[in-house]
Amino acid sequence: MTRQILVTSALPYANGHIHIGHLVEYIQTDIWVRFQKLRGHQCLYVCADDTHGTAIMIRARKEGRSEEAVIADMRGAHVRDFGGFQIEFDNYGSTNSPENQALCNEIWASIRKAGLVKEKDVAQLFDPVAGTFLADRFVRGNCPKCGAEDQPGDNCSVCGAAYTPADLKNPKSTLSGAVPEIRTAEHLFIELEQLHDFLNEWTQDGSHLQPEIANYLKGHFLGEPLRDWDVSRPAPYFGFEIPDKKGHYWYVWFDAPIGYMASTHEWCKRNNQNLDDWWSSKSSAEIHHFIGKDITYFHTLFWPGMLKTAGCNLPTKVHIHGFLTVSGEKMSKSKGTFVMGRTYLNHLPSAALRYYYASKLGTGLDDIDLNLDEFVSRFNSDLVGKVVNLASRSAGFLAGQTLSDSYPDDGGLFAAAAEKGELIAEHFENCNYNAATREIMALADKANKFVDDRQPWVIRKDPTKAGELRDVCSITLNLFRQIVTYLAPILPSLAKQTEELLNRPITSWSDAQTPLTGTLVSPFTHLMKRIETKQVEAMIEESKEQMASEQGAAEPVAPAAETPAVSFHPADSWKDAGDALANEPLTTECTIDDFVKIDLRVARIIEASHVPSANKLLQLTLSLGGGETRNVFAGIKAAYKPEDLVGRLVICVANLKPRQMKFGLSQGMVCASGSGGPEVFLLSPDTGSVPGQRVH
Repeated sequence: MTRQILVTSALPYANGHIHIGHLVEYIQTDIWVRFQKLRGHQCLYVCADDTHGTAIMIRARKEGRSEEAVIADMRGAHVRDFGGFQIEFDNYGSTNSPENQALCNEIWASIRKAGLVKEKDVAQLFDPVAGTFLADRFVRGNCPKCGAEDQPGDNCSVCGAAYTPADLKNPKSTLSGAVPEIRTAEHLFIELEQLHDFLNEWTQDGSHLQPEIANYLKGHFLGEPLRDWDVSRPAPYFGFEIPDKKGHYWYVWFDAPIGYMASTHEWCKRNNQNLDDWWSSKSSAEIHHFIGKDITYFHTLFWPGMLKTAGCNLPTKVHIHGFLTVSGEKMSKSKGTFVMGRTYLNHLPSAALRYYYASKLGTGLDDIDLNLDEFVSRFNSDLVGKVVNLASRSAGFLAGQTLSDSYPDDGGLFAAAAEKGELIAEHFENCNYNAATREIMALADKANKFVDDRQPWVIRKDPTKAGELRDVCSITLNLFRQIVTYLAPILPSLAKQTEELLNRPITSWSDAQTPLTGTLVSPFTHLMKRIETKQVEAMIEESKEQMASEQGAAEPVAPAAETPAVSFHPADSWKDAGDALANEPLTTECTIDDFVKIDLRVARIIEASHVPSANKLLQLTLSLGGGETRNVFAGIKAAYKPEDLVGRLVICVANLKPRQMKFGLSQGMVCASGSGGPEVFLLSPDTGSVPGQRVH
């Protein structure tokens, strides 16, 4: 029976590019969708950019652009990168769409009508440098329950605890690095406890969640009253204004999941379909969400509660996966293993990553490790050495000819592999891709043994055995096509190449059940090339360089853990040249009274921009803390990009008499060394310094 299936992945945030950690989820989802389509089901894959919140607002402000311009640029980059990895959406939308706003209004009205909304004052973290309240994701600190360091403001990735940003210990703003202040503002809350019975039943019925997730929710949340859910943010905030609460905006986690529905609506309008056929509570459509384990709380409690209250279709299954590590460690920018999708594609084929992730993905929540040595060997061994090898050792002998008119006797190989089709399909259905790839590679081993035993390259030497050669190659190419059909959800590009080679499209899972006969074989071209270790090394090196260029100017000192210890050196071991001193000799002596007149302070650059009519100047806004700022024009344009300076700590002359320039009033000076032009080096204080501290 044909199923009607709607599939979503978590919405990528529109303030950053796609990296290989993100791609675990999108590749996992794309494989599942392609499999369902091969099985003949109506399967719709929708996604969207998550566009609202403080970070977009701050970025737009710094860049002197509108938020709409910022998110439009990032959407283009996301779509391009997803396409590079052959991730195919039926619709890719935006949470900043009129469809999403209309649906937010409708669902909010239902929640209001159900009596689930209450108002109360909230003590919220405020960034005094950025001048905005801080959304959860823009605060990091120690978990208030387990003490884990560097955790976001909403939930702990170590113990799973949910909390508010104000609960964090030792919080810091990720926007400016400032220590946030606590300020009070009115917020709207949804009383989730009123839905406790429903959520307990839905999460524990055994069909919607993996068992470990259901048990986790039971033990950590559903065993006690559920906390009220804060769903609003006061201005300034980039998002949708709440229609019955002017000056307040829906928190991003309210409108983001509704973006799934809005993206579906866009597809429906384009294809003359009805949204209710997918999202109404009366719909028979299955809804499958694929997410990372870090956002479990939102998708298994808040989101089902919203849908239930609004009379919408509930998720059939929430598929939850683990994180990505690289060579057993967290992705690292300094080591070059925090790899952007575009950087990967500059060096390596997308098929390699798709296959490697598939070979690692199972039904559980375990993290997935990208071992770079295994990555190379697995691609070369499995795909080049086993699968493609079948075609490369047989197709050339039949180029321009046709396969045998009837399928030859292969000793039951094709039939045995056809019988494996349902088992492999079951593994794909259950997201147990590593089990599926093991079964498929076992079939490839048997097919390669057949080729090794029959040796078509030897048969070819005897002109009297042309018929035997045709039969052996016909069997081999059919076994190859059968294997590629099973791999088609993982490797759509190889499936397309196989269609061109054998002049028959792969459109259905059942294509693996019947061998081809009498079809034309096209001239053979290489389907895949072996990956060299040097390609991976080049990718890592480019990633290191990219991260260094993006972060170096904004991070004046290395983290303490990476700063080498100071050790004693004999005086003659230092080889400092004297050119700089010779070029600028020491000036005449000054007294201590002269020196103390200069008030040097630590400052943070909170805004930086070009001065259009000046060749050498950048305009900087410096924060001295406590709301005290200075506007400074600095002759560093040839050495620094404005976007690289924001957030950096510098030393400034804070009591310099203001000077009126044609570009504006300059109220200080930043300290730097160097001879000028590109040879300018801003002075930065050591770790632990904060804006406003005096330099003595």
